[in-house]
Amino acid sequence: MQKAKEKNKRKPRVVVVMPAYNAASTLKKTYHDIPSGVVDEVIVVDDSSHDDTVKVAQRLGLRTFVHPNNLGYGGNQKTCYWEALKTGADVIVMIHPDYQYDATLTEEMVRPILNGRFDIMLGSRIRTRQEVLAGGMPVWKYFGNRFLTAFENMVLGLNLSEYHTGFRAFHRDVLHAVPFQRFSNDFVFDQEILVSAASHNFRIGETPVPVRYFPEASSINFSRSVRYGLATIKTLLSFVLHRSGLRQSKKFKPRSVQKTR
Repeated sequence: MQKAKEKNKRKPRVVVVMPAYNAASTLKKTYHDIPSGVVDEVIVVDDSSHDDTVKVAQRLGLRTFVHPNNLGYGGNQKTCYWEALKTGADVIVMIHPDYQYDATLTEEMVRPILNGRFDIMLGSRIRTRQEVLAGGMPVWKYFGNRFLTAFENMVLGLNLSEYHTGFRAFHRDVLHAVPFQRFSNDFVFDQEILVSAASHNFRIGETPVPVRYFPEASSINFSRSVRYGLATIKTLLSFVLHRSGLRQSKKFKPRSVQKTR
C-alpha cells in the first residue's frame, strides 16, 4: 500500500517565468544557464519589445506570450504568474532574461521550497559591500538598497539582506493567496508582493547569488529609482496603517475580527 502511494505521488512541477523586454541579446544565454532536470517548463512574457526577443524565445521552443502594448514591469509579472499557475506549477521561479542573475543557481532557489522550509526564496545580491560594488552596482543604488532593506526589515519584523532582487521563487500557495492582480504595474510590484506575502505570514528565505552589471542588463535610472523608493515607502506605510486597523487595504491579508457574544 505504501509503495502504491509513493508511486502515485505526483512530482512537483517547477516553472521558470521570464518577464522580457528587449532581451534578444541575453535571453538565450540566460536560458542555457538553467540546470537541466530542475525545471519542467520555461515561460517567456514579452512586454512589447522593440527587438527580436519573441523570435529568440520561439526559436528556443519556449512558450511565449506577447503583450501588444507595454504594460510595465509589474504588469509583465502578473501575466507570468497567471500563466504559470494555469500550467499547474507547484513552484514558480522568476528569472530576468537579461543575464544579470546567475541562473545556474535555480536549484538552490527551488530546493528549500520543495523541502517545505520556505514559501518564498530570494536570490540576494548583497553579501559584502566590496563584492557588490566590485560587481558593478552603482554606489547610489547600493545605499538606496541598504536604506530600503533596513526600513522593510524594521516594519515587517524580518532580517533579510535584500528585498530588491529580480531572482525569486514562490510556492503556488503564495500566488494563490496574495492579490497580485491588484498590485502596481510598475517596479514597486516587487515590494507589494513581498509585503503582502509577509502579511499572510509566508516564510521568506534567501540565498546569495552573484550578479552581473553590463550595458545589456536591465536597470532603472536614478529618477526612476527615486520614484521606486518612494513607492516602496508608501507601500510599507500602507501596511502599517492596515495592521494597526486605521485603514484597511485589500492588498494585504484581512485583519481577523474578534467575535463577541
